[in-house]
Amino acid sequence: MALSLLAAVLLAFVFLTAQVSLSTDSNKCIARNFGHDSVVCECNSTYCDSVGPVILPPRGQYSSYLSSMAGSRLEPGQGQVQVNSTGAGLRLTIVPFEKYQKIRGFGGAMTDAAAINILSLSAGTQDQLLRQYFSSEGIGYSVVRVPMASCDFSARLYTYADTPGDYNLDNFTLAPEDINMKIPLLQRAKALSPRPLSLLASAWSAPAWMKTNGALTGKGSLKGQPGGKEYKTWAHYYIRFLEEYAKYNLTFWALTTGNEPSAGEMTNYSFQALGFTPEEQRDWVALDLGPALHASSYPHTHVLILDDNRLLLPHWAKVVLNDVHAGRYIHGVAVHWYMDSLVPAEISLGVTHHLYPEYYLFGSEACVGWSPLDRGVKLGRWNSAEQYAHDIIQDLNHYVVGWTDWNLALDQTGGPNWVKNFVDSSVIVDAKRDIFYKQPSFYSMAHFSMFLWEGSQRVGVSANQETDLEYTAFIRPDGSVVLIILNRSSSVIQFEVWDPVVGYMSSTAQAHSLLTLAWNTH
Repeated sequence: MALSLLAAVLLAFVFLTAQVSLSTDSNKCIARNFGHDSVVCECNSTYCDSVGPVILPPRGQYSSYLSSMAGSRLEPGQGQVQVNSTGAGLRLTIVPFEKYQKIRGFGGAMTDAAAINILSLSAGTQDQLLRQYFSSEGIGYSVVRVPMASCDFSARLYTYADTPGDYNLDNFTLAPEDINMKIPLLQRAKALSPRPLSLLASAWSAPAWMKTNGALTGKGSLKGQPGGKEYKTWAHYYIRFLEEYAKYNLTFWALTTGNEPSAGEMTNYSFQALGFTPEEQRDWVALDLGPALHASSYPHTHVLILDDNRLLLPHWAKVVLNDVHAGRYIHGVAVHWYMDSLVPAEISLGVTHHLYPEYYLFGSEACVGWSPLDRGVKLGRWNSAEQYAHDIIQDLNHYVVGWTDWNLALDQTGGPNWVKNFVDSSVIVDAKRDIFYKQPSFYSMAHFSMFLWEGSQRVGVSANQETDLEYTAFIRPDGSVVLIILNRSSSVIQFEVWDPVVGYMSSTAQAHSLLTLAWNTH
């Protein structure tokens, strides 16, 4: 009897071990090397690596997740919390009573190009791709930016009101790109997501007949003045967009005052743009957009100004937010990451936050491969992941509440893009083979989006000595702590974490790696 019981126990142990081993193997990245310094992970209709829902161990232990140039992709680990210091030279101390901003979310953009690429795959592979971003086994995206009509990442130029002189917008109509592509995909993402999606709308250009240059592209702004008929119609256009999407049960958390208003102020800008000075944007919000939104069925939709590079701050915010008439309709400031290296975060984001703490800062667009010196898709390049993580950590440490990647998916050329403004994306689609690749930047996003739930609050974290490590720490709504660490150096760095609530944790930051540590405090 005892022998058979022992045999049964051993058999059960072997079975469970096999199950654990099987589940671990089944979650592994199918790595592909395209000649850059790291790898992509290949996915198809039946297989994709996945960490699954993250469940933290009980107090006294911590979880770790590692991605690295060497090829780790959200590789899970665990360790014991110690009562005494481990003696490491470098110590990162969590300061839980230093509290800062709360997280809104992370995500990407459902451009026409992203929709075209996703829909170029078989139904099973489409589902796999959407699951990677939005389902409970995915990376926790909760924000989706939606262009209002065409942008450069479209196959053609169009708006929703291309009939000249249609000031009442009687002929306003969504495009086939919305009805046949973006809306069905947004509905599918929404159905997969365990939490509500925050949709963010941005327009690139007003209809050509409303603009000074009579074209969707190039240098041009609205005719007339704020308060005039073109500005009123442009505000009404926003409301009509919200109304049409609402018919498909898609409501928007926020809208921006327009993508990159500085672009439309330039000469010969090559793709869709609508120029606004900060003064014009201020007056349009105060006289037209704000009142129109307030009087509509969507008075609680947030308005985010700027939607352009942070080097325009704090000047842009001062002009718009110092005006009480505009300020009362505005909730936040949206920033893009291009040219971030030209202006320190503290004198742009930091100063803006300290001047206007009641308005949040939100990252609304970023991608690699946009520079003429470094154009297009680089499959498996680790530096892209490091650029993302560096910028996200810098932004989070300067009061930003969320960060949005650009196209959710592109093809291997970095398009389609009607003006050939090809860039890189976190997911690259190969429609001929019915597969997609998850780039290093996908995992970079995951180190934040999977762990920093909405409502997570940034807290203090300090180092006892100079270090190459970059880091940010948050307490989540359930009281658990998340510490995200980037090592862009080529050295392995030993360190310990001290959380006064639980104790000491010994860890290692591999060379060129991103590490998320998480633990329960009760």
